[in-house]
Amino acid sequence: MNSEIDSPKPFSIAPWKATAFIRLFGIFKVPLIWYVRPKVIELNEQRVVIKIRLRHRTKNHLNSMYFGTLAIGADIAGGMLAIMMLREMGVDVSFVFKDIKGEFLKRPEGDVLFTCNDGPAVRELVNRTIQSKDRQNLPVTITATCPDKSGDQPVARFVLTLSLKKNPA
Repeated sequence: MNSEIDSPKPFSIAPWKATAFIRLFGIFKVPLIWYVRPKVIELNEQRVVIKIRLRHRTKNHLNSMYFGTLAIGADIAGGMLAIMMLREMGVDVSFVFKDIKGEFLKRPEGDVLFTCNDGPAVRELVNRTIQSKDRQNLPVTITATCPDKSGDQPVARFVLTLSLKKNPA
């Protein structure tokens, strides 16, 4: 068995490096990600926190964050842990989100933080994927908060099913 899988090195990536990575990914792969200008606030093996500012390009006609922007933030927060773990391990794995469930609780009328605390579960999913030939799935939970307006009270909650499959060699 691969020792990298059994005892992974803890990682913590400088937020500015992770922000640059996700914005470049947006420019070349998913332009809508680049368009909303996400910023990585925290990224380590436990959790990720992404910030999207409320501004002209991210808000709706009611001056709150557009639900499409909220979905982009949840997508980034849900996938960033897997992306960084896969890059760290140097394995060729494809990933997609199989489904999304959103619960919109309040109007986000300021900058929004998207937090995913599922790092250990994502690490386990990555390990299962590397050892298996089958697609592996995991529901990840993302909580959106608007600290300037609502403090720690969630404005939205998302559950996305992260689906990973090892690419053939």
